[in-house]
Amino acid sequence: MSARKLFCTAAVAAFLAVLAPPAGAVEQAQPDDVDALPFMPAPAATQVWATRSLSAQPGQQQQQFLRLDIGQLTPRFVTGDSPATVKITGKIVNVGDRKVSDIVLRLERGEPLDSEDDLRKALREPAAAEFIQPKFTEVARELQPGQQQDFTLEVPLRGSAPTSLAIDQPGIYPILANINGKPDYGGQARLAALSTLLPVLGVPGGETKGKPGAPAKLTVLWPIADQPRLIRAGGEGQSELVDDELASSLATTGRLYGLLQAYEQFIASMSTSMCLAIDPDLLRTVQAMSTGYKIRGGIEGRGKAEAKLWLDRLKLAVRGRCVVALPYADADLVALNRAKLTNMRTLALTDGPKLIQQILGVQPLPDFVWPEDGVLDQQTFDELVTPLPEQKYTGMKSVLLDPAGLADAPGTGPVGIAGQHPVTAVKIDSMVSDALQGSASRPRTLSGVTTPVENQPVSVQNALSVLVFRAGWQGDGRNVLVTPPRRWNAPLTEMTEFLSAAQRLLASGYVTQTGLEELTKATPPVATAKIAYPPEAGAREISSTVADEVTRQSAQLNGLVASMQQEDSEHAAPADLADPLWLGLLRAMSGAWRSNADGARSAANISQAELNSLTGMVGVTPPASPILLGSGDSPIPVTIMNKLDVRVTVRIVLADTPGIRKLDLADQVLPARGERVVRVPVEVLRSGRFPVNVRLTTPEGVALGDTVKLEVSSSAYGTITVIVTVIAAIALVLLSGRRIYKRVRARNGEGGGDAPSIENVTPEKSSA
Repeated sequence: MSARKLFCTAAVAAFLAVLAPPAGAVEQAQPDDVDALPFMPAPAATQVWATRSLSAQPGQQQQQFLRLDIGQLTPRFVTGDSPATVKITGKIVNVGDRKVSDIVLRLERGEPLDSEDDLRKALREPAAAEFIQPKFTEVARELQPGQQQDFTLEVPLRGSAPTSLAIDQPGIYPILANINGKPDYGGQARLAALSTLLPVLGVPGGETKGKPGAPAKLTVLWPIADQPRLIRAGGEGQSELVDDELASSLATTGRLYGLLQAYEQFIASMSTSMCLAIDPDLLRTVQAMSTGYKIRGGIEGRGKAEAKLWLDRLKLAVRGRCVVALPYADADLVALNRAKLTNMRTLALTDGPKLIQQILGVQPLPDFVWPEDGVLDQQTFDELVTPLPEQKYTGMKSVLLDPAGLADAPGTGPVGIAGQHPVTAVKIDSMVSDALQGSASRPRTLSGVTTPVENQPVSVQNALSVLVFRAGWQGDGRNVLVTPPRRWNAPLTEMTEFLSAAQRLLASGYVTQTGLEELTKATPPVATAKIAYPPEAGAREISSTVADEVTRQSAQLNGLVASMQQEDSEHAAPADLADPLWLGLLRAMSGAWRSNADGARSAANISQAELNSLTGMVGVTPPASPILLGSGDSPIPVTIMNKLDVRVTVRIVLADTPGIRKLDLADQVLPARGERVVRVPVEVLRSGRFPVNVRLTTPEGVALGDTVKLEVSSSAYGTITVIVTVIAAIALVLLSGRRIYKRVRARNGEGGGDAPSIENVTPEKSSA
C-alpha cells in the first residue's frame, strides 16, 4: 500500500463514532463512581463533532442508542498561559428505540505521541486513550427516545485529582469523550464515544516545549473554489446557473463567505505566508451573478446582492497579495491529457490568469500549476512543461505536488525535476493537509464505519495538532506548506481556530513565514526528483465515458468553428461564440467531479445542450406550401438562414429519395444574420409527389439545425424519360412505315409486275 493511500485516509479515524455493541457489552465504571464533578446544563452551542452510526455488516444488525454532539472544546491548543482545565460542552441525544438510564460521561486520554509515525497511525486509527481514566460525571438520570440533554464538563489538565487528565508535560495527546449508559433490557455499557487529538505545547503552570534550533517555514495556500454551476454568462439578468446553491454559499453564513472572512481576518498578520488559490470559473460565475441571473428553468436567482458584496470584498482583500490561478473550472489535467484534448488543457491554464487579472486587478503567480490531488502522470507533466509558441503557451516552470506524486525527492523543500524543460516542484505537507482533508470528496469506509461526504470539524483539530507537532517537535527549518481541501467545507469557527493556532505559533517563534513565490523561485538543491502517479489517483479521474463524450463534443465544436468567418469588424469573431462553449466543456472535465460520475454526466449534458443551441441557429426554413416542379430538371428552392453574428459556410444535404436524383451543388456561404434561397439542382426520374428530407451541415459534416421535410410534386418527365419516349415514337413511326411500304409492294407485285387477282385465288382450307 502506497504512502499516499495511507495518508489520504488518515483523518477519517478522528471522527468515527466508536459505538459499543448493544446492551450486554463489556461494562465500564459503574454509576457509584459518578460523584466527581457537578453537572451543569450548557447553553445551546453549534455542533462541532458528532458521533456517527455504525454501518450494518452482513448478517449483523447494528443499533445505536445515544449520539454525542460536542459543541465546544476549550482550549483547542494548550500553552503555558492557557486555562488549567479542559472544558467540553454539547448534548447527548437518545436516538434509539428505548429508554436509557444512568447516562455518564468522562474525558479520557492516552499516552503522548512521540514520533511522526505514531501521529500518522493515530490519524488512521484512533490511538488508545485509556491511559488516564478520570471518574465519570452524571449527565442525565434517564433519556426517553428522542429526548436530549445539554451538558458542560470541565476537568483539570494536571494534578492527581481523580477527575484530572494528569498531563504534566508537553505532547500530542489522544483524548476520548466516553458516554456510558444503561438501555432498557441491558446492562451498563459504552454507548457512544468520540476521539481526537489535543496538542499541549506548554502545561499551564508547568513545563513548556523548547523551540527547535531552526523554526519551521510555514506557507498556507487558501482555496477559493466550488463545483461548476454556470451554464452561460450573459448581459444583465441573462446569465444562467444550474442551481442557486452559490447564493447560500456567498451569504454571511455560507461556506465561501466564511473562507473569505477567515482570510481577511488573518491576512494582516500572515501576509507573507498566505496565498489565495482561486478557481477562475467561480470568479466568472460570481461576476455573472452580481448583475442578475436566472436558474435553469427561468427562475430568478436570489443571490445578486450577496455576489456583488462578496466580489467587492475579494477585490479589496487580494490587492497586493499573493494569488494562484487554479486550472479553469479546476479541470482534471490528467483526464484532459488522456482524452488528447490538448487545446482544452492549454485553455484551462491560460484563460484563468487573464480572467483573474481582469476581474480582481491582480497578477497571479506566473507559470505555476496546482493539479487536482497534487499529482500528475508523466505524460501530462511533460505536456504541461513544454512551451507551445503557436498557442502562446509558455509552459509551466513550477508545480505544487503531494510527496506521493514525487520519487527521489528527499527533504521538505523544493526539488528540481530535470529534463528538456527543468521544473521546480514545491511539496505539500501531506500530513497536515490530509488531516484537513478529512472525508471531503473522498468517502471512505474503515472498520465498518462510513463517514459522510463532508468536512467534520474534528479534522481541523487533528490538523491543528499535527501543525503544532511540526513546529514544536520537528522544526529544523522544514517547509510546512498547508493546502486545505479545494472545496473546504469546515465552519468559519473551525477555519479561524486553525489559522489562530498558526498565528500563535508564528508569534511565539516556533514557525516563520515563507511566501509561495519564494518557494517557486528557489534554486532546488536536489534536481533528481521524478514524477510518480499513485494508482488510487488514477482510479479517481473523470470517467472515460464522460471524457469520450467531451472529446466528441470537442470535435463537433472544432468543425463548427472551422466553418465560421468574421463578417467585418462590426460583427462578432468566431471565438466570441465558441470560447464560452470551450469553457463549458472544461466544466464537464472539472476535478470537482472526481468520484462523482453523475455530476460529470450532468455537466456534459449541459455542454451538449449549449452546443446544440448554437448549431440550431443555422438551418433550413420550412416552406409554407408544397413545392411544384414544372419540368424534370427544375431545381428545388431551399431557404437557408443564419441567426449567428458570423458568416457560416454550409453544405446542403438531401436525403436519398426514390424518383429524384441529386446533382452536385457547391458549398454555400451564409452572411451573418442572413437568409437566402438556394436552388438545389435535381433530376426528376418520374412524376409524382415526393417527401424530400433536407438539412445543413458544415463542410466537415457537423449537423446544423434540424432536418426539414419538403413536399415536392412533379407532373413532368425527366430527361431520360423524354429521350426514351422520343426514341420509342421514332421506332414506332419507322416500323409503321415499313409495314405500309411492304403492303404497297405486295399489292403491285414483286419487281413491278402485275399482282395475281385476288378473285381467282381459292382460300386455303383449314385442317381443322
